[in-house]
Amino acid sequence: MSILITKRDGAPVLTGIAKISIVGFLVAISLSSVQTIWALYIDSFVHNESFVGFIASALTLISFISYFLFIPLIEKHSKSKIYSYSLILMAVAYILFALNTKFYFFVVLAFLITLMQTFRTTSFGIIVRDKSKDSCLSRNEGVLYTILNCAWVIGPLIAGIIANKYGLNLVFILSAIFIFLGFLVFMFANIKDININRKTHKDLIKNFKDFFKNKQRSLSYFIGGGVNLWWSLIYLFVPLHIMRSGLNELWVGYFLFAIAIPLILTEYHFSKLTSKYGYKKIFQAGYAFAAIISFLCFFVYNIYMVLALLVLASFGMALLEPTTETHFFKTLKKKSEENRFYGPYNTTIDFNSFVGRLFGALILLFLPFNYLFLLYGSFMFIMILISSKIKNVF
Repeated sequence: MSILITKRDGAPVLTGIAKISIVGFLVAISLSSVQTIWALYIDSFVHNESFVGFIASALTLISFISYFLFIPLIEKHSKSKIYSYSLILMAVAYILFALNTKFYFFVVLAFLITLMQTFRTTSFGIIVRDKSKDSCLSRNEGVLYTILNCAWVIGPLIAGIIANKYGLNLVFILSAIFIFLGFLVFMFANIKDININRKTHKDLIKNFKDFFKNKQRSLSYFIGGGVNLWWSLIYLFVPLHIMRSGLNELWVGYFLFAIAIPLILTEYHFSKLTSKYGYKKIFQAGYAFAAIISFLCFFVYNIYMVLALLVLASFGMALLEPTTETHFFKTLKKKSEENRFYGPYNTTIDFNSFVGRLFGALILLFLPFNYLFLLYGSFMFIMILISSKIKNVF
């Protein structure tokens, strides 16, 4: 409990990581609710699961570029201000999504919110890092991800129920409310981060080259993105498969609710295993478990069995989510490198999501859905091979 609550002048008070976790929890309920119905929302315009994959991959490409373009802005501005502004703009965008009925307006909104997500993700990650001592970083990440995954249990369940009874638009309204609540808590908690670089790096190409110049940082980049490869299957394609199998939005909510349960139960404990076994073995074990489950799903045609196996695969993700980002921070030599390289590191989310969505969409153009499991099982196997190249840091 000392991680979340400490004593000051004899009275119990919330720690910095506890305040950040509460904000993250409220925002994560919003994000998970939208993520639950996002593929269904796009599908309501295009009515084709392959096109859904292509549109989603195009948005991730935009996000990838923005992480590098926004490096100077991240470096020279307060992370707390960037984070608060991004929350307000995201809340407004969600309300507009709820009111929108035009495909082209959706494209404009999706483009804008993709940019806001870049600012939100980068600033939040740096705030968490700056509020954690080196010796406590892995533990704090484990606590934070456990709390965030509680939200990823609640959000999909709420979204599934509301979407089934009242439609997709009301989910966006609810998500805007939770984002705004997160903003209010963030302001009242007075969370400040003035980690600012006097010198900014504006050369896009040089930033790209310098990031990948370090071998261990490059390996950490690809390993971290493997988690997002897997989530592109779970949050984009599987909800469509559930609907095409004759089930409704409520089942999408049930499935995504269950997906986060193993993460909540085990991530904090798994995050501490790196001190005993090292990062390399943890990464290999997590990706191996997901690969085996994915290959098994190829041979299973019962939708309920497939969903149960995919929930089981989350135990593999629980080994990876709280440890991959911590490993990246351990590749940095200077504190100033956080502002410059943490944004580019987060492009691994978009790069791997883009790869997963694009190749998944191509598979669905020509082959039945179960071939996606061969594709994603192969992706996970590649991650095992990449993991074998890193230094086994403890």
